[in-house]
Amino acid sequence: MLKTKIAVLAATAMMASCVGAENTTEAAIRKNIEPRLGGAKIESITETPYGGLYELRVGTDILYADKKGEYLFIGQVYDAKTSRNITKARVEDLNKIKFSDLPLASALKQVKGDGKRVIAVFEDPNCGYCKRLRQTTLKELDNVTIYTFMYNILSEDSFVKSKNIWCAPNRVKAWDDWMVNGKLPPTAPASCETPNDKIVALGQKLKIQGTPAIFFTDGTRIPGAVDLAGLEAKLGSIK
Repeated sequence: MLKTKIAVLAATAMMASCVGAENTTEAAIRKNIEPRLGGAKIESITETPYGGLYELRVGTDILYADKKGEYLFIGQVYDAKTSRNITKARVEDLNKIKFSDLPLASALKQVKGDGKRVIAVFEDPNCGYCKRLRQTTLKELDNVTIYTFMYNILSEDSFVKSKNIWCAPNRVKAWDDWMVNGKLPPTAPASCETPNDKIVALGQKLKIQGTPAIFFTDGTRIPGAVDLAGLEAKLGSIK
């Protein structure tokens, strides 16, 4: 009985020691690194199995630091044997969403071809990269259903344009008329309600920091514009 108690106490002491060391390491990293992140916060710190590095999750990004927080590493970690981009895979895993949770009724729905493949795109109506994506990649992409969330983050005018588009008789046509052809929709009646504020809140929750942002049914995302070959390759990789 006594031996059992001693063993339990020893195990408890070891666990407390490990937790204490972990907390000390995290505290050191936060103290030394966070002031250098321009106001961004470290959301989590995880010890990695490679090079004595610690993984720092900052927003949708991953950075690395040593145990004492004396060195900050910004870049990609690759598996030298397989050439696998470990950082990219980790970022995709951490930033995954549940696609079925997206409020698709608050998006513009466009079906092209058989519409079997599905993506959701967050775009600002004043975003130049979004317009280029519409005019090239998404224009050429076929057999897909595109849900467009008008994510107004660039200016107050974005809210105005999004309201006018949302309240147009044909929302999808109004969106393409503006994004592809530069034709503005008519002014919406003041009484017309939009999901604009809800979409902004959704985008912030999903940590979307810029537009465009493309989401896929497996929960992964591509932040930024992508060419047709890149988008087809991504869609083809989804089981």
